[in-house]
Amino acid sequence: MNLLDIQKQVGNFIKDKGLNSNVNIRIIDLVSEVGELSKEILKGTNYGSKPFEKTEEWENEIGDVLFSLVCIANETNTNLKDCLNYVLDKYEKRFINKGNLDSGR
Repeated sequence: MNLLDIQKQVGNFIKDKGLNSNVNIRIIDLVSEVGELSKEILKGTNYGSKPFEKTEEWENEIGDVLFSLVCIANETNTNLKDCLNYVLDKYEKRFINKGNLDSGR
């Protein structure tokens, strides 16, 4: 499945379930889901005291973040493939120029 297929699948799900929302609510939802993913990092590292191990909920939380991001892209008519290509090109140029992906000066 490619990114366009994913965007269509999520869009159809939202439409079929009548879950339309606005981008403001979706952004808040994304932040909330990233917070939940962060909690799984804490659990999976025993609060930073060991290397990360996937928790039982890790993949569910990644899925929630992805779903929220796809909803935002769909509601703003943003093509995720174009976004990914843009950022990969940006990182490639940064790596060539700096030898790393750091955006710092």
